[in-house]
Amino acid sequence: MRNFRELIAWQVAFELVRLIYQATERFPKSEELGLKSQMRRAGVSIPSNLAEGAGRSTKKDFSSFVTIARSSLNELQTQALLSTELGFLSSTDMNQLQAVIDRLYGLLNGLRNSLNTEH
Repeated sequence: MRNFRELIAWQVAFELVRLIYQATERFPKSEELGLKSQMRRAGVSIPSNLAEGAGRSTKKDFSSFVTIARSSLNELQTQALLSTELGFLSSTDMNQLQAVIDRLYGLLNGLRNSLNTEH
């Protein structure tokens, strides 16, 4: 359908994954298979689903993958909030992540809306 790397939503999601990897690097060893791993998987899922959806042949299929990406973003946000409460993420890290999460959420909603409009 289109080159996924040209999608602003994919670019922002890719940047979010980089930030997640940096922020979770400082998590305690005990979280190696816990929140650290879950946050990384949820983060990677977002641009991956956008890339897969962009390769689908219909707008409806692409829209479904955008919805999945948005769900992974919600999952990631929940995990980041918990990580902050537990003291694994600093408030500075959380503020930076939250700004990107908010921007990406808006981009995903806009992309999904544009795919669902009939022309």
